[in-house]
Amino acid sequence: MKSAVETLEPTKVKLTVEVTYDELKPSIEHAYQHIAEQVTVPGFRKGKVPPRIIDQRVGRPAVIEHAVNEGLGEFYAEAVRDNKLRPLGQPNVEVTQVPGLTSTKPGEEGELHFTAEVEVRPEITVPALDGLTVAVDDVEVTDEDVQARLDGLRERFGTLVGVDRPAADGDFVQIDLVATIDGEEVDKVSGVSYQIGSGNMLEGLDEALTDLSAGETTTFESVLVGGEHAGQTAQVTVTASTVKERQLPDADDDFAQLASEFDTLDELLVDLREQVGRIKTQNRAVQARDRLLEQLLADLDIPVPAGVVEAEVVRHLESEGRLEDDVHRAEVTEQATTALRNQILLDTLAEDLQVKVSQPELVDYLINASRQYGMDPNTFIQTIDQQGQIPSMVAEVARSKALAVALRRVTVTDPAGATVDLSEFIGTDEEEAEAQAAESDEAGETTEQASPVATDAATDISAIIRD
Repeated sequence: MKSAVETLEPTKVKLTVEVTYDELKPSIEHAYQHIAEQVTVPGFRKGKVPPRIIDQRVGRPAVIEHAVNEGLGEFYAEAVRDNKLRPLGQPNVEVTQVPGLTSTKPGEEGELHFTAEVEVRPEITVPALDGLTVAVDDVEVTDEDVQARLDGLRERFGTLVGVDRPAADGDFVQIDLVATIDGEEVDKVSGVSYQIGSGNMLEGLDEALTDLSAGETTTFESVLVGGEHAGQTAQVTVTASTVKERQLPDADDDFAQLASEFDTLDELLVDLREQVGRIKTQNRAVQARDRLLEQLLADLDIPVPAGVVEAEVVRHLESEGRLEDDVHRAEVTEQATTALRNQILLDTLAEDLQVKVSQPELVDYLINASRQYGMDPNTFIQTIDQQGQIPSMVAEVARSKALAVALRRVTVTDPAGATVDLSEFIGTDEEEAEAQAAESDEAGETTEQASPVATDAATDISAIIRD
């Protein structure tokens, strides 16, 4: 098979592919087999109809069309691999020549020719990491930080008590909602408990409930975010049934014994201070990662495939029923462009740093993802494997890991200019080398001991990673 690449734009290429008749022949033979199983011809069993009879009954052009449709994806994928392209979207394929339909002489069958225009990842040069410096904030634990941590713990043990006053920020209100559009009821919920200030229902609900007493009703306008009327503006009538405030237990030794393994409040406060310190130290690693990404992006002009962005914008707006919302479209377009630019950078960085994703790293990522969806990990892994999403998950882990590996190459400093050690969070090259060696040894032992049939989803994942 011969193929050539023409660059149309920095993010778009045109593949020209020529497939010989011999290369297409397996697809033609399979087409005959498939059609033989579908047609009914007197005197022949299904699946046993000879090709010459199929040519008479169905037609040679239909067979060739079937073969081309079947083999086109494989030939396209092979051309992509041969030319080391990194497609970011679906190709626009045009078949320009099919094998001759009349000649039966060897060498005169003709070839399959097609072109494919596709948007690809642009070539960018990531700045050298050695010599880069990333500044992070100090880790400072204040009394206010500890108090906030303590208040959060007290809230977990708080109780809701009804109050005879207008609702205020933080109160819990039991509400009934009715949404109408042009006087027609389109949605209704009753007896829902909502905390003012949480902002997790309808825009404008917090303002409508503030200063509303039990038994009172008010109406406000809001854009619906779900259902068949998503994106439309509705008149929402809300009635407050009850107003409750959360009463917190006193912060004393009794509470320390109730909420922790400590006997006194002072001991609990010491532990909370240590917790805040650990969290802020970990957050500093996240801050270093984000600032490194910002610094790399600032030094690069990354062209973004417009078609890929538009496809994502349409998919997003369709899911919300807001295709005609131009303001929201602009917001989503900006978000999609930023996300794709980050992806292009991180994919390039992962290649430059030769990042490899180990089976434990992928499995950990998948288990955490399954928890976010509230699914059993094995069921989740099998589902995404069936949907062909494992490679995209591997790529996502590689992007995250690329930033961690990149942080090992740069210098991270605090406001005083002192070097900050983040190895607790990003690891070291030595630790990773040891882990990879251990995994290789274990994989070798597993290969020797494994049964011929793999039944565990993790085994499938391991095979995909090795490929």
